[in-house]
Amino acid sequence: MNDNNNEVKIVAYKPEYKEAFKALNEEWIKTFFVMEAGDYKLLENPEEHILNKGGHIVFALLNDEPVGTCALVKTQDYPLTFELSKMAVSPKAQGKKLGYLLGKTLVEKAKELHAEKVFLVTNSILVPAIKLYEKLGFIHTPVNNAGYDRVDVQMELNLNI
Repeated sequence: MNDNNNEVKIVAYKPEYKEAFKALNEEWIKTFFVMEAGDYKLLENPEEHILNKGGHIVFALLNDEPVGTCALVKTQDYPLTFELSKMAVSPKAQGKKLGYLLGKTLVEKAKELHAEKVFLVTNSILVPAIKLYEKLGFIHTPVNNAGYDRVDVQMELNLNI
């Protein structure tokens, strides 16, 4: 048995990961909710709606297979603001702290880009996810124009501290 069997790498989006971005998110969303128009828009055209607009997508690779993903979607130029979005980890890779690694990588990217704020929206039934976001430093804020029916929690991380 070789020791590389649980090697996790966080890598930037490549076109060959496009289907994994969609599949990982669809699997996760459909486990708890229903897909909405905003989901399809981002998942079917991540280059157009995320990357070409100044956003970023990262993947967690386990043995070179994409098993987790997360996006940083630019929502505003002044002040520079991003949404942490579309975080999904395959059930077969959960419990390996991949969500934390993905989130931390994108929070660091937002800092590098001199963003003032990163926000996210989620649902209160996703207690492990909320605890993860709190661990990353996000605080609860009022829900404001969430864009998804399933949203009842909004959180933000002020990077101007």
